[in-house]
Parts: sequence; C-alpha cells; structure tokens
Amino acid sequence: MRLARAVDAFLRHITIERGLSAHTVAAYRRDLAGYLDWLGSHDVVDTDGVTTELVTRFAAERAASDPPPASTSLARLQSAVRSFHRFLAREGIATEDPTSRLRPPKAPMRLPKALPVDDVIRLLDAAGPAPEDAAPGELIGLRDRALLELLYATGARVSEIVDLDVDDLRHGDVLRVRGKGSKERVVPVGSYARASVNAYLTRARPELSRRGRATPRAFLGARGAPLSRQSAWLVIQQAAERANITAHVSPHTLRHSFATHLLQGGADVRVVQELLGHASVATTQIYTHVTVDALRDVYLTSHPRAR
Repeated sequence: MRLARAVDAFLRHITIERGLSAHTVAAYRRDLAGYLDWLGSHDVVDTDGVTTELVTRFAAERAASDPPPASTSLARLQSAVRSFHRFLAREGIATEDPTSRLRPPKAPMRLPKALPVDDVIRLLDAAGPAPEDAAPGELIGLRDRALLELLYATGARVSEIVDLDVDDLRHGDVLRVRGKGSKERVVPVGSYARASVNAYLTRARPELSRRGRATPRAFLGARGAPLSRQSAWLVIQQAAERANITAHVSPHTLRHSFATHLLQGGADVRVVQELLGHASVATTQIYTHVTVDALRDVYLTSHPRAR
C-alpha cells in the first residue's frame, strides 16, 4: 500500500477506534507527514519498502538535526512512527514491523513545577473577586475567578474545563470530566470553587451569553463565544502578573499544584491518579518526587538524631 494511504488509515484508526484527542491526532499527523517526506526523499513510497535500517537512520538524523529537537518532541515523533508501523503489521497492510527491534528513547524525568499554597491563593485573588466581594456587573472578574478556582479545585486540564457545558456544572459537589480518549471521571469540587462557579453562572454568564450566539458551553468570552484554551491561558498569565508571581505559570501549573498539595496533605497516590485521570499510577508517581523536601523537613524536625 502507498504510504500516504496507510497514514490516512492509521489516523482514522486512532481517531475513531482509539478515541485519541484532536490535539494528539494533529501532532501525529504532523510527525508522520515529516516522516513520509523523509522516506520520499529516499525513494520509498510503499509500506513494504520501509526497513529497520531506514527507520534507524531517520531517528538518528532527527536526533542530530540543528537545532536539536526537544527530547519530548523526539520521543513523541518516534512514538508516532512505532505506533504507525505496529498498526500496519497488525492489520496486515505491511508484512512486518520495521520498528519491532528498536528501543524507544528514554525520556528524561522532568519534575512538575507546583506553586506554594500561598502563591495559589494570591493567584486566585488576583484573577477576580470572591463572590461576596464582586461589584454589580463585574462579569469578567467573576468568570476568571470561577475558571481558576475550578482548575485548582479539580486538577483538570484546561481543555477539559473549557469544554464543559453548563449542565456539567450542575451536579452539586462533583464534576464529571471528559478526559483523554473520551474517558469520563468524577472529581469532587470544593466549597470555594462551587461558590465562585455558582456566582459566575447566575450573575455573569447570562449577560455574556446575550452578547453572542446561543451555546451550551459554560465559560464564555467577552463577546459571548466559547472561551478558548488560549484565552484561558491568557487569563492565568494576567492573574500571575497582577499577583507579582515571577515563576512561570500556566494552566498545567494549577494541575501540578493540585496533585502536589494533595500528596503533601496525605492523599494516597492512587486516589490522586484517579482524580487526575492518569491511566497508569507510574505517571502520577512523578509527583511523589516533588514532596521530598517536605519529607526531609519532617525528618529533620522529628528524628532525635537527624541533626
């Protein structure tokens, strides 16, 4: 089969059958487009023309390119190529998998950066007023406060929050989140976040909704359109600036802070895994490294011969 047709079949497979997110599918499409261009430059256009030697050369050239790619980008590229060839072999489109004997690169462990609790509180206060302090007509401040309170209260990804509908927020003290692969999980919502979300839904969203076309999306922009991930990112950046937080802050920073603070508070790592929607506890265990400083402090103050 021609490689271009094979890639189309693979992308349909990961979209429809595996249910991968649109962002993941787009990344795989970009990576495989570059891979096909490289194979074409070596006169390979059919699936059975790809050999282990060619795949090895491709990976080596990409790793040695100038400027060198980020380790995460290189790992994702090689993952896309391996998944593609595994699919072809499994479906009988290719006679063998040329990547079966290749070892995937070991990505360096990057510890997530979490904010101290005091900084998170400053960030939330800078985003917008608490419900009891909001002036009449303060629409955007109520929205921004509700957005950040919900991100920190649930540890959800920003894409999961901006994709919420109004009905998703009407389940009391729990939130049903649709994560990667359309998997649904239930996350508790604390009283501060519930109060901010309720204030936004009753006092701000109706007016924002009148400014645009009708949409079930919960979080809306100033003109009534659904709030985008990029706009949510900007909200957090502006709040961090007003709070004089010099560390890099992104939506994922609140997710990291959520997990780290739970573990520091004594939560079981498997409970945190469930709340974050991680498929494997190994992914969640990276947060246990972040709490080493807290463990060291307890040891130094508690053990009679620690000092």
